[in-house]
Amino acid sequence: MIALATLLALVNQVSGTPYIPGGDSPAGTDCSGLASWVANAAADRPVFGSRFNTGNEESALAARGFQHGTAPNAVVIGWNGGHTAVTLPDGTPVSSGEGGGVRIGGGGAYQRQFTHHMFLPVDDVDLADGPPAPDAPVELVDAVAPDPGPEMLPPAADQAPEPAPAPDAGMADS
Repeated sequence: MIALATLLALVNQVSGTPYIPGGDSPAGTDCSGLASWVANAAADRPVFGSRFNTGNEESALAARGFQHGTAPNAVVIGWNGGHTAVTLPDGTPVSSGEGGGVRIGGGGAYQRQFTHHMFLPVDDVDLADGPPAPDAPVELVDAVAPDPGPEMLPPAADQAPEPAPAPDAGMADS
């Protein structure tokens, strides 16, 4: 199972590094180097040391289990003869060489310029380390819930509310 948090951690680790043609280290890389790293991590391979380029991208992705086309909740890589980019399973686009070095953002895999697309199916995107859904129940971790105190009930229908206290009689009118 692909842990989305793992892919995001990889991209965050190298985000902001320079565009280095042929680069294959955390110091920087080009577009196909970044696509290689994400594909390697998604396929549970060592991230560095096994990079591809746009010329051999199709066979390299197929060897990593990618399929032709695109799919939701998948790692999707798009490319043409001179550029490639990635869209993560949660829809996050990542790129290198689109206005600088490695970054989160850019056009991702779904750019019009790309003539080829492949995806790695993901049955479950592990969001365990990600933020909870907005309607998820609150979980207290290493915390003590405060004592809720006595239960407060509304007054009975036949019981009149108590009158408000009278203003302080010792105060003079101004």
